Amino acid sequence: MSTKMKVCLLQGNEACAEGAIAAGCNFFAGYPITPATEIAEALSKRLPQTKGMFLQMEDELACMGAVCGASLTGAKAMTATSGPGFTLLQENIGFAIINDIPCVIADVQRGGPSTGLPTLSAQGDVMQARWGTHGDHQMIALAPSSVSECYYLTVEAFNYAEKYRTPVILLSDAIIGHMRERIDIPETNEGLNIFNRIQPAKGRKDYRPYDAEGAAVWGVPEQANIGTGYRNYMSGCCHDETGSPKMGSHTVARQLVGRLCDKITHNRDDIVRYENKYAQNAKLVVLAYGSVARPAEAAVKEALAQGMQVGFFRPITLWPSPDKEIIQALNSADTVIVPEMNYGQYAGEVERILGAAGKSVKVVKLDELGSEMILPNTILSKIKEVY
Repeated sequence: MSTKMKVCLLQGNEACAEGAIAAGCNFFAGYPITPATEIAEALSKRLPQTKGMFLQMEDELACMGAVCGASLTGAKAMTATSGPGFTLLQENIGFAIINDIPCVIADVQRGGPSTGLPTLSAQGDVMQARWGTHGDHQMIALAPSSVSECYYLTVEAFNYAEKYRTPVILLSDAIIGHMRERIDIPETNEGLNIFNRIQPAKGRKDYRPYDAEGAAVWGVPEQANIGTGYRNYMSGCCHDETGSPKMGSHTVARQLVGRLCDKITHNRDDIVRYENKYAQNAKLVVLAYGSVARPAEAAVKEALAQGMQVGFFRPITLWPSPDKEIIQALNSADTVIVPEMNYGQYAGEVERILGAAGKSVKVVKLDELGSEMILPNTILSKIKEVY
């Protein structure tokens, strides 16, 4: 039986809000900030309609604290922000990581640093999404390149958050967030695969909140919601499987941090999403993500029409890196062009991946720092220059 679909004309930020509702989001804490405010505006209307809760907080640090608290009681919780707001979230993102707290953060990128270019688009938060909070950790970050993906990747973000008990970042940008497109979405959730966190099989007496031995999802402890009678003990300190702080034990710290990292890397094949087109036997590959992927693919199609052997690769999951998939896509290439609206942040990651694999592929950066869209002709000119 096919899923009945409805046709909508939505802004990317509105589609993100609708995707959150479809995924079961029932708590949002946010603070207005350009260009992400429409997500909060939409959810301030939609959440009361679905018996959820919307809170406007005093700042982004408080937003992330509220999201963590709501999630621990069993809510599917999220926030949305941009620029300096994303910076303020980082402390409590670290708290969420060390305590296995599922939540979603939509970061609609704008120009920076600091206040930067608040009404214009950029892709300058790529490395902050990976390393924004201190310490060793892994992150999941998804980069939509269409309004439709703002909807469906928001659903995926909640699924990953619930499945792996971790913060997940939807790394959008001002262009995608404010763009309007036709989108087909299911009239009911029957057409979506929704994952809900796994409740503990053990009784209260034997329950240990950070014990992942024998877990249904590798490395991910079963989670008892606060208020259900189970003992939950958490802090920002390194802790053992009961949650008790063990600040003087390097063995406990190593086990904890190792599990937190490994639960992502071990399951990376389930997490990584990508798009690989025309790359077979390609001499040159253009690698782009987010809004820049659209003009990049247009430029590749024009280059193909002109007889050039070029391919196109789009990482949808930026973190963890689709490293194996990038190497495969560049198997026959001697050059990869990485256009992005920053100073070469993901190009540096591509260089790291290729270097670790011993691949001698030339990485050509094509960056835009003035928050202007990189046009297809600009990318096509670079293809012709280095082909």
